[in-house]
Amino acid sequence: MMKRFTKAIRLFGFALPVAVLVGCSPRTASPGTKTAKLVYPNWAEGVAYTHLAKAVLEDKMGYTVELTAADVALGYTAVAQGSHDAFMECWPSLQVDYLQRYGDRLVTLGTVYEGAQVGLAVPAYVTIDRLSQLDDYAPRFGNHITGIDAGAGIMKKIEDELIPRYGLTHITLMASSGPAMTAALADAIAKKKWIVVIAWKPHWMFGRWNLKFLKQDEDKKIWESSSDIEIIGRVDLQKDKPELARFLQNYHFTDAQLADLMVKVHDADDDIMTVVRRWMDRHEDLVDSWIPATDS
Repeated sequence: MMKRFTKAIRLFGFALPVAVLVGCSPRTASPGTKTAKLVYPNWAEGVAYTHLAKAVLEDKMGYTVELTAADVALGYTAVAQGSHDAFMECWPSLQVDYLQRYGDRLVTLGTVYEGAQVGLAVPAYVTIDRLSQLDDYAPRFGNHITGIDAGAGIMKKIEDELIPRYGLTHITLMASSGPAMTAALADAIAKKKWIVVIAWKPHWMFGRWNLKFLKQDEDKKIWESSSDIEIIGRVDLQKDKPELARFLQNYHFTDAQLADLMVKVHDADDDIMTVVRRWMDRHEDLVDSWIPATDS
């Protein structure tokens, strides 16, 4: 059942970055075609399953789908203002600021993935295990944490809470992007260098490398041990596009399914729509479970 956000109930918030909405043109655009306008952040899991949603909606359900890549602030704004139908990657425990700001104009369409994790991670060969050890070894990490896009809630949380709470006076947070973070991680691991990065599951990097999250001290906890990823829709979506709303409500992955999709997308030389359509064709039962029954 769709649920209105009247207040934020979990942990993380997001800053207000500046970004540009970049649309992905629909494959077809004929008058009268059912339409879906979906916005997503440039994070590995959301990129993979949002493009898969486009493939299913277009190929199986007759929609014209427009995808828009944006940072979190503009994604929420676009859905709250009604220019887009859904924001495809809401971490309620990370995005409290936006849920509070736009709660009366949003609905949650359901959980796309359960048990997500977020934190700071290091390669397994790094000989520290706790966040409280970071400052003592700051020079080994180049005196910085490799972050992601500045608008991500985990960035704000680390800057405003983790760094002061753990007394990290010799290490700073460096903004980059999801792809830039994984590139830096790959380079450091190839050279057996120490590196600490913002990390989250689900993500293909945990299947590629042996990584570990740094543990929190019980008296200094910043974030929950796990969270869910949800799809957020504009408040009138169910009324305007009930079939699309039901599809997004049904859209859900197990850990194994999403990990497999992400690895296929990351490793393939083909363009992403070719890859996700191939994955879709190999998972017919799962795809069929997402498609709403036709109203009689």
